[in-house]
Amino acid sequence: MSEQPFVVCLGELMLRLKSPGFERLLQSPLLEASFGGAEANVATGLSIFGIKTRFVSAFPANSIGQAAISFLAQFGVDTSCIVKRDGRMGIYFIETGSGPRGSQVLYDRAGAVIAAIMPDAFDWDAIFAGARWFHVTGITPALSQSAADLAITAARLAKEKGLVVSCDLNYRAKLWKYGRPAPEVMRELIPFVDVIIANEEDIQMSLGITSDQAIGGELDAGKYDALAKQVIDEFPNVTTVAITLRESVSADNNTWSGACATKDESGEVTFYTSRKHALTDIVDRVGAGDAFGTGLIYAMLNDLTPKDALEFAVAASALKHTVPGDINRVTLDEVKKLAAGEGSGRVSR
Repeated sequence: MSEQPFVVCLGELMLRLKSPGFERLLQSPLLEASFGGAEANVATGLSIFGIKTRFVSAFPANSIGQAAISFLAQFGVDTSCIVKRDGRMGIYFIETGSGPRGSQVLYDRAGAVIAAIMPDAFDWDAIFAGARWFHVTGITPALSQSAADLAITAARLAKEKGLVVSCDLNYRAKLWKYGRPAPEVMRELIPFVDVIIANEEDIQMSLGITSDQAIGGELDAGKYDALAKQVIDEFPNVTTVAITLRESVSADNNTWSGACATKDESGEVTFYTSRKHALTDIVDRVGAGDAFGTGLIYAMLNDLTPKDALEFAVAASALKHTVPGDINRVTLDEVKKLAAGEGSGRVSR
């Protein structure tokens, strides 16, 4: 890299309350408290990898909001552009599944301050000053109309200022409740996006784009070639579509891989697939998609080839399954070794 990259992430941070170990929620009178959220997971993950990041959001003007700021700051994330307002922070409760019992997530985020904030609450010139990349997800536009306006405005301004814009579609059916369907809103956002990140259903549910090839059952990465190319055809501004692929045998036994379509300057689209990782004894899969996005952004900022960038992103997110909590607390060396095929798990002495 010829200059220090600067990534801006916009979104909601929530209080995460988890039952201990594999207990059901409130099986014992104890919940483990931390923080998490898709865009914040990317900001912290990139910061751990040595990339300068800034997180933009609205937090409650109380001790919980201050604790959230301190949480981000411990990873080196710039929190100077977070606005504080009266109100509450969203909460999500999680219990970790095992075997045939899947993990469960319960949201309590209605009325969070981020859902009511307007785009003019932020100084966008200051936020984007010196930045090279802007990241947002489909979660923010799902919260409310004002949050959708916030995400779309930020993406448009970032694009106008020459930043690379990425969006993890992150379709959440439980959130789209304010009267507008996801494709209607997301199709206003995607024209400002260069890099789309998604899983096997996000493209269809968020953009209303379906493939001529049936997608379902056992995952075949090749089936996503046509789907990714349809996105690029429909949105000519998009240059990269990266897709995570998960096969679930049980809650703690999955396979994990990825696929990616990239468009070069001549307009030719090339499709890549990654190696498949066997993930057994999964510790925590929450945040794996965010870790994939983190790895992809890092790799693209460092000018890795599309194939190598995909392998790096898949390796980073495979490792996330071994770490409890939302944050992918792994090192660059660990990711590089796994991306190169060194995944024995032997003790390093």
